[in-house]
Amino acid sequence: MRTRLLGSVSVIALILTMLPGPTPSAAAQATPAKRPLSVDDMAKQREVRDPQLSPDGKWIAYVVGTIDVEKDRRDSDLWMISWDGADRIRLTSTPDSSESLPRWSPDGRYLAFLASRGDEEEKKKGGQVWLLDRRGGEAQKLTDLKGGVSDYSWSPDGKRLVLVVKDFDPNSELEKKEGSKGKTRPPIVIDRYHFKQDRDGYLGSLHTHLQLFDVDARKAEVLTSGNYDEKDASWSPDGRLIAFVSNHEKDPDRIDNTDIFVVEAKAGAEPRQLTTFPGPDGGRPSWSPDSQSIAYLQGDEPKYSAYNLNKLAVVRAAGGQPRLLTTSLDRAVQGPIAWSADGKTLTFVVQDDRITYAARMPLAGGQIEKLTTGRRVVSSPSANRDGRFALLSATANEPAEVHALENGNLRRLTHENDGWLANILLATTEDFSCKAKDGTEVHGLMLEPPSYAAGRKYPTLLSIHGGPNGQDEHAFSFDRQLLAANGYVVLAVNYRGSAGRGNAYQKAIFGDWGNKEVVDLLAAVDYAIAGGVADPERLGIGGWSYGGILTDYTTATDPRFKAAISGAGSALQLSMYGTDQYISQYDLELGPPWKNLDSWIRVSYPFLHADRIKTPTLYLGGQSDFNVPIVGGEQMYQALKSMGVDTQLVIYPGQFHGITTPSYVRDRVERYLAWYNKYLTPKGQ
Repeated sequence: MRTRLLGSVSVIALILTMLPGPTPSAAAQATPAKRPLSVDDMAKQREVRDPQLSPDGKWIAYVVGTIDVEKDRRDSDLWMISWDGADRIRLTSTPDSSESLPRWSPDGRYLAFLASRGDEEEKKKGGQVWLLDRRGGEAQKLTDLKGGVSDYSWSPDGKRLVLVVKDFDPNSELEKKEGSKGKTRPPIVIDRYHFKQDRDGYLGSLHTHLQLFDVDARKAEVLTSGNYDEKDASWSPDGRLIAFVSNHEKDPDRIDNTDIFVVEAKAGAEPRQLTTFPGPDGGRPSWSPDSQSIAYLQGDEPKYSAYNLNKLAVVRAAGGQPRLLTTSLDRAVQGPIAWSADGKTLTFVVQDDRITYAARMPLAGGQIEKLTTGRRVVSSPSANRDGRFALLSATANEPAEVHALENGNLRRLTHENDGWLANILLATTEDFSCKAKDGTEVHGLMLEPPSYAAGRKYPTLLSIHGGPNGQDEHAFSFDRQLLAANGYVVLAVNYRGSAGRGNAYQKAIFGDWGNKEVVDLLAAVDYAIAGGVADPERLGIGGWSYGGILTDYTTATDPRFKAAISGAGSALQLSMYGTDQYISQYDLELGPPWKNLDSWIRVSYPFLHADRIKTPTLYLGGQSDFNVPIVGGEQMYQALKSMGVDTQLVIYPGQFHGITTPSYVRDRVERYLAWYNKYLTPKGQ
């Protein structure tokens, strides 16, 4: 592979290849022995995402996320690789900003992207669209909008963009006004039903709308307005219409009922609603080549908002009854959705048991064809008009990399993580299945330490995923690999409520949290003990978000765990009403507490029966988390502390539900290891 715009490390590597090398035998002796994964390796991992195939199919642009240890920040830059994998080019290298959302112009001459560059005042405006000319030169700033751009799409003729822009907040200019520096900010006034959201904070009257942007004139004009939020805009191939997703309920906060709309691509045009299903219609709308039909994803009725199993649907752009194409699949469909050039087939991603795969089916209906195979996770497919596909593919031992999909075969293109992984001993990941006490079949993954020896019992960790509408799958997990590298067997269990096993399995825990999930988790532990793998005296448990919540449920049910870690969790669910962002789900799934108190008491049992918990537990969370507020961990910490159970509470300043500051991420996994080692590893081992 040829790499252009070589950095200093690449230059050194190139020079070294020109020097006389050792004899083959000496080189073999100099090859370092492989070693287990360490915390230091976290900063070496390169996150590959968002591959975008050029219109001519010759290049794939993609994003690489890295960690700057010295500045304690994350960065992302754009790269490009040729279809044959021979040439790799770095497109951006800006230490003070991150680039994202690369999108080719229809003629392939330009590559647009989002970035927040410039001085602090410029950065406060939010992300803007920048333009790279493939013929060379520096990127040019295209938009300059106060609200910032969060998404965009090219018109088919390349002369315009449709932008997704947030309303400008006048309070953000408070300190700019003469003499106002240091003045007290105005009070936050709230009158919305859904009034808070993680990262966004308290929600006011600002919304997200579409704007049309003239590329040559550098001029934007409003396309949509009102007390709604628009997203996922896409142009019809004839350039006449724009499809988008929005919730136009009288009070959009109260019900998850997004629909597909179309609007003429001119200022003042009135949007027209195409779908009427009383639940989420979404995903980025995908137009047929003749501009007559739109493919999208249809979810479930609003009360199942936390357990959606998306189906592929198609509706005529002129209106009419949508057609559901994957009703017999009983697996969730994921986008992006791509049409074939003749408009006869659709390609998408299917979420299956511990994997995802690319699939294709006829528009007329019929058999779904698998395009990828194996224990892997594929995502982010990008197609050009000639039917070529680029996508991401990951396995348990390989972080996501860009692959070409052609003739039913995956061909790996990027190797962003090969260098540091070459000397790492990774855990072995195996599928397992077991029976819960009520007869339910439960599936999961078991990671064995690199030094695993059959017949020996190991300290074993039950690692619980969040969601619950997600799954542990055959994708690279640094945390799971690190725990295994430190001598632990790791069980990752897809309990009831998880995705990948069909509609009934996914919705089995509706209104009944902490019951069937715990039964399934304990079944996996029993399975590992019965198989002679898990040491019953050295069992640990932990998770983040719903994984932290299930940790609390499980330790309040079964005392055998010797160490627990509950991250971003809660146990007194009654106290979450009005303090987190899930008000709509609560009202639809459990009902208001004053109408259904018994249900709220039932799902709050970990706190109300905290005296049953004997497991030393570490609680962690982000100070600014509005998803599962830190009060959930604080309450359980206080309860265990009051009863004399060994416990600790760690709060990460300024962090939201997902911990992102690199030093905090490192701190978290170091605390995981220290806590588990304290209780699960005998002295001298």
